[in-house]
Amino acid sequence: MSDSPLARFKVIDLTRVRAGPTAVRQLADWGADVIKVENPAGGDALGGERLGPDFQNLHRNKRSITLDLKQPEGVEILKRLVLGADVLVENYRPDVKHRLGIDYETMCQLNPRLVYASISGFGQDGPYRDRPGFDQIAQGMGGLMSITGLPGQGPVRVGIPVADLTAGIFAAMGVLLALLEREVSGEGQWVQSSLLAAQIAMLDFQAARWLIAREVPGQAGNNHPTSIPTGVFATRDGHINIAASGREMFQRLCAALGAPELAADPAYATDKDRSRNRDALNAAIEAITRTRSSAEWVAALNAASVPSGPINRIDEVFADPQVRHLGIAAPVNHPELGRIELVGQPMTLSRTNWHLDDATPAQGEHTDAVLRALGYGDDDIAGLRARHVI
Repeated sequence: MSDSPLARFKVIDLTRVRAGPTAVRQLADWGADVIKVENPAGGDALGGERLGPDFQNLHRNKRSITLDLKQPEGVEILKRLVLGADVLVENYRPDVKHRLGIDYETMCQLNPRLVYASISGFGQDGPYRDRPGFDQIAQGMGGLMSITGLPGQGPVRVGIPVADLTAGIFAAMGVLLALLEREVSGEGQWVQSSLLAAQIAMLDFQAARWLIAREVPGQAGNNHPTSIPTGVFATRDGHINIAASGREMFQRLCAALGAPELAADPAYATDKDRSRNRDALNAAIEAITRTRSSAEWVAALNAASVPSGPINRIDEVFADPQVRHLGIAAPVNHPELGRIELVGQPMTLSRTNWHLDDATPAQGEHTDAVLRALGYGDDDIAGLRARHVI
């Protein structure tokens, strides 16, 4: 829509699988005119399920064209698109774009204002540049699996493709930074992110524990590794999270639990004491939380300004009244699937917000329209289709 923050920008989307589409989705939802370039032979959908939840959630708000970039005519069409584009996003292995002749060095000669974003498994250079990248590989190499799970359990992957998602989000942030800088310099530049770098960045304080204090974090299960008591506690009918680190918060927790003796116990007097005696403290708290229901404890603890919340299944997440109020499950009409809901953006702007205007397009739905805008006539388009360029 014209009132969206990115409505004046045109984006060429060469991405597949997840990290790249995640980056482009950020731009599309905020109004950029995104042209998704797909292989005429297909095969871009995750698991081949174009109408499945994953593909539909990743590729909304885009136009789709088909283009065989292994043919010179296909590359020529892409170059004509680049002449009028602001951004190109790709997540091929680093060598593929050079082999196709669509690398940054080539494209910036055509359009010096182009912001060219590349997402890879391990980086555009270095000893691992040619390795295939995959989210779980990055989770392992980036340290996340060594700190996830119960102590002694062995490595555990996180339940979402966090390396893919964050590499895409960081790439989108880089694109926006480059577009801002272009307003000053008048020139585009090459934006790069990788699954490995993104995963390491997401370690945050766990990485800092090693870099600064030379501590090697281990698995802490549902306990927060440094803020105690923070973790999962059983109730009469399930489990809840409680976060009560720090002296004042701990005292409020003890009062809400009706257990002033815990606050007065010298074994739990300081942060270090509570850390040293974590297991005993957690057991004492859980003996109390087991006496009432999850809903009762969540209400009582929050009333006492002690952070607490339920541990929801995904269906319960979207039934939650606050989640419904946030509107993050956004509706859109699909010509085949009907009215569906997709996961929206987690931030809002007061004047120029994001929009979910269009469902994921059919493969090549906009090929003819895009080519006509580039100056191709109907006979030209028919010839390209006959030669399987589109």
